[in-house]
Amino acid sequence: MAEEVKEKPGKELRHIVRIVNKDLDGNKALYRALLGLKGVGQRYAKIVALAFEKETGVSYDAILGEMSEEMDSKLEDIIVNPQKHGIPSWTLNRRNDWQDGGDLHLVMGELDFAIRKDVQRLGEIKSYRGLRHAWRLPVRGQRTRSTHRGKGIVVGVMKKDAKGGKSGGSKIAKPAKAAKPAAKKGKGKK
Repeated sequence: MAEEVKEKPGKELRHIVRIVNKDLDGNKALYRALLGLKGVGQRYAKIVALAFEKETGVSYDAILGEMSEEMDSKLEDIIVNPQKHGIPSWTLNRRNDWQDGGDLHLVMGELDFAIRKDVQRLGEIKSYRGLRHAWRLPVRGQRTRSTHRGKGIVVGVMKKDAKGGKSGGSKIAKPAKAAKPAAKKGKGKK
């Protein structure tokens, strides 16, 4: 069962808090609410929450909706620019970027765009990974004999059970037989 947050008389609880263009649940603790952002995992959320606590004095497990809006902008700055706030580079999700060589941490739409551009670049240079992406096959060495099936059109013979046998499978309608031409009048017995 989810625990209900009791509102304190002096503070107003914001149920929805907007951080990095995403609405987060204001009823959750800070480090738990940050998991709603794409590109923020459990470890990074906890590290950001601890860095936020170090800079502002607000506990890392404080309720997100009880913080002021000025704190929201500070939290957003820590998420987007982690190295300015003492977060180590090994926690970032885009280290040694191939374009500029710097360490970045991308979240939400920026992360989607970067991944899309990386896959496009791999396809343009005709690398093995790029070709596997283009062919919609497993990229990282998984077997293909028994996995990744069922993602495209069905090819092959269907089993008897699927044709409507005793097992109650789906029944396939048989095509109607062509009607015989009617006998012409006038020819025949009188």
